[in-house]
Amino acid sequence: MFKYIAKRLAQAIPVLLGVSILVFLIMRVFSADPAPVVLGQHATVEAMEAWREANGLNDPLIVQYFAFLTGALTGNLGESYYTHTPVTQELMSRFPATIELAVVAILIAALMGVALGVLSAVRKNTAIDGISMVFALIGVSMPIFWLGILLIILFSGVLHILPSGGRIDPLLAPVGGTGLYLLDTLLAGDFEAFADAASHIVLPALALSMYSMAVITRMTRSSMLETLGEDYVRTAHAKGLRRGRVNRHHALRCAMLPVTTVIGLQLGSLLGGAMLTETVFAWPGMGKYVVECILKSDFPVVQGAVLLIGAIFIVINLVVDVVYAYLDPRIKYAQEEG
Repeated sequence: MFKYIAKRLAQAIPVLLGVSILVFLIMRVFSADPAPVVLGQHATVEAMEAWREANGLNDPLIVQYFAFLTGALTGNLGESYYTHTPVTQELMSRFPATIELAVVAILIAALMGVALGVLSAVRKNTAIDGISMVFALIGVSMPIFWLGILLIILFSGVLHILPSGGRIDPLLAPVGGTGLYLLDTLLAGDFEAFADAASHIVLPALALSMYSMAVITRMTRSSMLETLGEDYVRTAHAKGLRRGRVNRHHALRCAMLPVTTVIGLQLGSLLGGAMLTETVFAWPGMGKYVVECILKSDFPVVQGAVLLIGAIFIVINLVVDVVYAYLDPRIKYAQEEG
């Protein structure tokens, strides 16, 4: 197994290299010149030229890229053009908020998606099946930012039961800890702050989870239908086992194998796709910060964030592969190594 993991990690190197090249070139080619943005419209030409020279932007692109790559390999992603703070520090201060939002969203998506998919499969061609598939179609089709606006209008603007943005009341925010407010408030026994943090995360997590929920629902339904048609399931029914027991202990366990892969991949997608959700709900995470830096042409921050997300996505894929092989004894690592 260790050889398999080492091989997958080695395969991740060219992927990360390609990601770094793409984001570097995109920022240089399609982004505005950061000098007038950073220094202001009243800055002189000489001042802007001096700033570009000081930040290495006058060097050839190949020199700039290798400087970025060398720094990334040593854990130095550069400094923000605006705050002059190390990019790693900027991202890590906001990363817990993004992680918390993505984990809550994937939990909602997995629980609801699997439940709807199983219900749709065991009630095939009924009204329940039809409603579930329409729900899945809406979830796949509706843009996250549009759904987020609708949720804010309904639950905050009309019903006044949930906050429209932010992460927690500033007066209740925990100090120190992991940076995961739900966990930190629970560990501190501050249930008032926990309730406030939970109320703030509901709407953004629902908006972010909708697409993943739809994908998981459709995959669970498809996998469950295929499993219900297997011989061992029909044999279990023929032996007189109750339908519910057969569905839970025989069909669902095998049907969950491909669904597990989808859930893992969706978690990686949520970490990278939280930008619109965080922007709509003013969620102080890494995604919202990166969007602001894109608009300001803050090259080091955007490059570092994309590289970090790419690395996380690769690690999640590796974990999913290992878990899948562990759950399905028919998969042998030796076969993968060959």
